[in-house]
Amino acid sequence: MTRKFFGTDGIRGLTNSEPMTAETALRVGQAAGAHFLRGDHRHRVVIGKDTRLSGYMMESAMVAGFTSVGMDVVLLGPMPTPAVAMLTRSMRADIGVMISASHNPFADNGIKLFGPDGYKLSDKTEQAIEAKIEKGVKLVAAEKIGRARRIDDARGRYIHHVKSTFPERLRLDGLKIVVDCANGAAYHVAPEALWELGADVIPIGVKPDGLNINADCGSTKPQLLQETVVASGAHIGIALDGDADRLILVDEKGRIIDGDQMMALVGLDLQRRGELRGGSVVATVMSNLGLERRLQQEGIGLVRTAVGDRYVLEAMREKKCNVGGEQSGHIILSDHSTTGDGLVAALQVLAALVDSGKPSSEVLHLFDPVPQLLKNVRFDGGKAPLETDSVQKRIAAAEAELQGRGRLVIRKSGTEPLIRVMAEGDDPKLVERLVDDICEAVQSAA
Repeated sequence: MTRKFFGTDGIRGLTNSEPMTAETALRVGQAAGAHFLRGDHRHRVVIGKDTRLSGYMMESAMVAGFTSVGMDVVLLGPMPTPAVAMLTRSMRADIGVMISASHNPFADNGIKLFGPDGYKLSDKTEQAIEAKIEKGVKLVAAEKIGRARRIDDARGRYIHHVKSTFPERLRLDGLKIVVDCANGAAYHVAPEALWELGADVIPIGVKPDGLNINADCGSTKPQLLQETVVASGAHIGIALDGDADRLILVDEKGRIIDGDQMMALVGLDLQRRGELRGGSVVATVMSNLGLERRLQQEGIGLVRTAVGDRYVLEAMREKKCNVGGEQSGHIILSDHSTTGDGLVAALQVLAALVDSGKPSSEVLHLFDPVPQLLKNVRFDGGKAPLETDSVQKRIAAAEAELQGRGRLVIRKSGTEPLIRVMAEGDDPKLVERLVDDICEAVQSAA
């Protein structure tokens, strides 16, 4: 079934253009609220947002939508996406909403929905909500309209939760940490949590003005973090994205540490302590072959999924694994959270760093990445270049050449008319030639 509103991670788009209009947000609130009206209790939804200017508009529209179908609304204000997931469960809410476009620029916005269990919704549930958006729902009688209220201690509740994931026997005393909050949702909670655990915190990206979220800062643009870590003599740097569900690290030398290295660190640490469940780490098809080989050295498997943290989480739940994530920095630790949580993941890395007593450049470098090359080819959205014989033959030939020496991943983007061509292998010249050959074939067919 083709979906009109929901993509790989909720609903997202340019604000004041469909589907990111106040009118559509109201209809999403009505449809999602109606879908989760079950039982005769007072129904409740919690709504968080990041720091985008459009958050006020989208929040107000969704409040109108939810209350019009009889749901009470609890407003959290600017809060990380994982905080919304956590508070949805702890407040016994029927649904959670995060208004955010994650790492996108300020002009975009999005809507992420969580079920009462704190997990992102399944494809089936999203399809059911879409049907209600299109068809419309019945509004409640005047006396049954919901109420809305703000809670003032949401930040404190989330900080307490985050700190509870850090080993009680450890402290961050003596550790100088630069944290880049991307002028986003974690601009208060991340520096506060690290400070309360004893760290010497240097915060950057903590002055949101509604327009500067992710602007030359955060996990997708870590140059400022790299410079600040080196200039300040910090032990480590942490860069979150706009809604703080993912992170990138920087060691004391200013080198970037991606999600693959973090998954290796946490997975191997849990394995040594006998706490790694499922015998495997879950990652996407984009994670480096070097990660797979490093884990195999310790008898740990790597389960690969389609791109998207929701698919990682689905595989983790199915195979009962407690570590998963993406190369981009979405790290899911199911012992502590129902979704990716940049701050929780950072604390697990910091615990390993404190325990080791070694520099972050030693602790965070678990393997040498296999040479990897990714190129994008734009195509006419009405065509299907990957289905042509010429492209299929070129892909088959490349796979034969890489046999036993690397991997090939070719996929259509879920958000743009792009074909993504990725190859990795021990011979970088071979990798580059194969990627270029396939891109040429796709361009000819596009």
